Amino acid sequence: MTKLQRSKGIWWFFAALTVFVYLYALNVPLLGPDEPRYAQVAREMWQAGDWVTPTLGGHNWFEKPALLYWLQITFYHVFGVTEFAARLGSALFGLGTIFCLWLVGRYATINDPRSTDDLASWLALVGASSCGLLVFARGASFDIIVTFPLAASLTGFFVYLKTQDCDSRCGTVGLAAFYFFAGLAMLAKGLIGVVFPFTIVGFYFVLSRQFPPKRFLVSILWGSVLMLAVAALWNVPMYLRHGWEFIDEFYIQHHFQRYTSNKYKHPQPFYFFWWVLPLMTLAWLPFFFGGSWRAVKLIFRFKKEDPLIRAPKIVEPDSTNMVDSPLHPNSSTPLLLFGLAWMLVPLVFFSISGSKLPGYILPALPGALILAAVFIYDFVQQSDARKRAVMATSLVTFLVVIGLLTFVVPKFADSDSVRRLIQTADANGYSTSRIANFATLSHNAEFYASGRLIRNADGSQVRFNDPAKLIEEQQKAGAPLLVLVPLKQIDRLKVENKTRIADNGDLAIFVINGN
Repeated sequence: MTKLQRSKGIWWFFAALTVFVYLYALNVPLLGPDEPRYAQVAREMWQAGDWVTPTLGGHNWFEKPALLYWLQITFYHVFGVTEFAARLGSALFGLGTIFCLWLVGRYATINDPRSTDDLASWLALVGASSCGLLVFARGASFDIIVTFPLAASLTGFFVYLKTQDCDSRCGTVGLAAFYFFAGLAMLAKGLIGVVFPFTIVGFYFVLSRQFPPKRFLVSILWGSVLMLAVAALWNVPMYLRHGWEFIDEFYIQHHFQRYTSNKYKHPQPFYFFWWVLPLMTLAWLPFFFGGSWRAVKLIFRFKKEDPLIRAPKIVEPDSTNMVDSPLHPNSSTPLLLFGLAWMLVPLVFFSISGSKLPGYILPALPGALILAAVFIYDFVQQSDARKRAVMATSLVTFLVVIGLLTFVVPKFADSDSVRRLIQTADANGYSTSRIANFATLSHNAEFYASGRLIRNADGSQVRFNDPAKLIEEQQKAGAPLLVLVPLKQIDRLKVENKTRIADNGDLAIFVINGN
């Protein structure tokens, strides 16, 4: 077997391993407040046969757009209402983001006669084994759902950028992808779907000290029509059905008020994402810092007519002659600048926001990974030992993730979720009993106690703090009542005829039956 064949075999091995890891153990219980809520919204839409209006507990839920729900509904039809179906769309979008990084690497050196496809493979490997993608591609939440279409949109632009002088047809496809996926990103998270692609592209032209080509400027006319047509697939039916209620809740409250205020109780300091984003690049943190520093230096050294990065010298495996790195300076320059723009625009945008959660910064991660991967690519050209070390790091990362998903995450998920509590109660003959929260609100129960939770008139869950109210609720129904209560609050549940069924280390489930 030749060295080239062995190299291709290794890359195919990592590709198969990546797919396996990203699809492995998606069936653990839904975690936190968001995963079960979003999965339940999709279930209610699926049960109603309604692809337009998101609802939670039978009440309108206009917090997020429809793309995640559409994916979940699609897979509910195929696999049934399961955790795997709820998360499969996110996992596939994670794999799609990795493929976008591969494409960026593939086209980064397309005009360089000395280039190889190895840069694309290293980019994909670095992205696949990064902490941020490994974590968020497993969650039934919107962060990865918006990251993939944004990555696909910017990849389309980069393809256009690298082929505009040599392949008009390929450039047109790249531009069409830029606008199409920007519209899809609007269906994934709203207005940032259009704000980020255009701002990142504009900032790239500023960093590279170029004026946008005439062809790109002209494309805005037809491309905007394509982008808005895609976004209209959900926005127009929603407006026609709900009018100002939709505009007010979705755009005014969950866009502008969320960004400019702390209305939704997620305050963090300005620098919050400046340490969260680097952590998402693990296990490639040192290379991320090195690539970032190289890109920053590049801005201040920029001269269009000069090489911008000195190509490292390497020793060919079968020769003692020193040769230039396959990643030619003129190839790495636009890639580094593009990665820097891709990273900085979301980073600055979300740092200014009044509401901050770790997943918000995920759209900046592909740009950060580009900076790390270019640095890694030059690093591994120095010797085969370095290549083996980087590949071993990726392999160990994947094996650690598999180990965590097999032995650690299920135990954590069991203690975080009410799935086992509800299943145990159902097995004891209470599968139709209503469920109340005492001294707590279990958002996790939205999915696992679907249709059985006691709610207020506005659709929110009732939090009972008075045991007498629980007795009234049980007597009014004339049937056993299940109660979720924190273990620390059990002494407050002063109710006769109560039986403890199970607990998960955090919550216990009781049955109250006064009959």
